[in-house]
Amino acid sequence: MVARKKEEETVSMVDTFKEFKDTKNIDRTTLMSVLEESFRNVIAKIFGSDENFDVIVNPDKGDFEIYRNRIVVADGEVKDQNKEIALSDAIKIEPDYEVGEEVSEKVDFSKFGRRAILNLRQTLASKVLELEHDSLYNKYKDRVGQVIAGEVYQVWKREVLLVDDENNELILPKSEQIPHDVYRKGETVRAVIKEVNNENNNPKIILSRTSNMFLERLLEAEVPEIADGLITIKRIARMPGERAKIAVESYDDRIDPVGACVGVKGSRVHGIVRELCNENIDVVNYTANIKLFIQRALSPAKISSINVDEENKKAEVYLRPEEVSLAIGRGGMNIKLASMLTEYTIDVFRELDESEVDEDIYLDEFSDEIDQWIIDSIKGIGLDTAKAVLNAPRDMLVEKADLEEETVDNVLKILRAEFEGN
Repeated sequence: MVARKKEEETVSMVDTFKEFKDTKNIDRTTLMSVLEESFRNVIAKIFGSDENFDVIVNPDKGDFEIYRNRIVVADGEVKDQNKEIALSDAIKIEPDYEVGEEVSEKVDFSKFGRRAILNLRQTLASKVLELEHDSLYNKYKDRVGQVIAGEVYQVWKREVLLVDDENNELILPKSEQIPHDVYRKGETVRAVIKEVNNENNNPKIILSRTSNMFLERLLEAEVPEIADGLITIKRIARMPGERAKIAVESYDDRIDPVGACVGVKGSRVHGIVRELCNENIDVVNYTANIKLFIQRALSPAKISSINVDEENKKAEVYLRPEEVSLAIGRGGMNIKLASMLTEYTIDVFRELDESEVDEDIYLDEFSDEIDQWIIDSIKGIGLDTAKAVLNAPRDMLVEKADLEEETVDNVLKILRAEFEGN
């Protein structure tokens, strides 16, 4: 039974060593150092010191050797059993040992018992985990902004867990997912590396598919002129999965930046649109002329005139009635993206004929029928008169004045009644 127990301990010891010998992401020299340090930690706990021990790691063979070095002293004069050996005991090892010589004796680690082996496993596991964390952090810390492909490993409500080609974990939070994205275990997903955190030496690689950076990198991959520096992406505005506006500029007059980015019949953006769940992409020429830039940003609407307040970063845009809905866009999407792209607050107004202006009525005159806070909300988006409100898109009143649909419908009913009554 005793012999069998020792044999089991020896096997367990070899298995313990082999388990960590082929650890991923850790170079050979570092791993040997960690293994030796772990052995020494256990030896120091058992003998009080590891100074007089030689630890030889053989990674190719998957084993190790430990030797304890002690000085031979006369019988009865041993003061430190770990570092000294009595002459009579030394002679049992080699008969020609003399006092003062050094005895090097091979140590059978398995004889230290299960506790020592368990201690070694825990020490190794802790140090290897620490090294793997360091390796993961060092691998990704300088890769923020790069696109990476990962395999979906687990899908949760708040995030998706992906793994790279070395089975490192990558996190795609819900907030960084395109709303229409669907993830299935085993499929490959592309995203940009948004940030790399390393709190308490526990690295987390955060990915994003909604970041402007992701769209920018996809464009660089599809448009050689961008990668070569002939075209510059100046600004990006996105509503992920819905629509995006991109402002580009070329430093070479021979290159049409918009045409180069879109490609023949949209060939260069087709792949990007599919990648982004059919997110429509509008590309416009960038210009430092803010009036012209706002006009381009509001495309496909055609502007009649524009007033710009550069100090407060506000713009009043006037359009023909048929152009207003184009400028606003479905759900206010076009004007929102234009504001994001230009970094200006844009208010849209319908042009009125002089005859229409003469017949108009200021909103404040309806204070007996419409609550003042509602009037103030509507005036806050630049609509001061009844006809200005009636000519504005209903969606604009709901979205920009932040009013309930029922409230807007009631206001429109009151205003129409005024003119119909005349």
